[in-house]
Amino acid sequence: MTRSVSRSVLINAPADKIFAVLSDARRHPDFDGSGSVKASMKAPDTLSMGAKFGMRMRIGVPYVITNEVVEFQQDTVIAWQHFGKHIWRYELTPEGVGTRVTESFDWGSSRSPAFIEKMKYPAKNAVSMEKTLVRLKALLEE
Repeated sequence: MTRSVSRSVLINAPADKIFAVLSDARRHPDFDGSGSVKASMKAPDTLSMGAKFGMRMRIGVPYVITNEVVEFQQDTVIAWQHFGKHIWRYELTPEGVGTRVTESFDWGSSRSPAFIEKMKYPAKNAVSMEKTLVRLKALLEE
């Protein structure tokens, strides 16, 4: 069973420029479409494989979460997970004069995939990803 949902958008910007935004945790609230990412904290200037970064979040109540980068290929792929073990991933593919950015939520490695499905997070996250990608596109094409 595939336990992943993704959305993509074509952004009229080079992959390195997009990747620079994605790999700067301080920028994540600038393009988050879910409304849950409030601020970064305790993050390196640029994320890399194994880097850990904290985020101030709010889904109903405020909380802090620590993420770890689990996939990293410069200007191509960056992904992270927290203690729940589900993965947020961005993949960048050159396309024409721009770059196709695909964001995915992969709960195949989650500690509680049945809970994620019961709470309908895949569908909710798909909507949030669509909003995120619109915001990322606007941010990079301004």
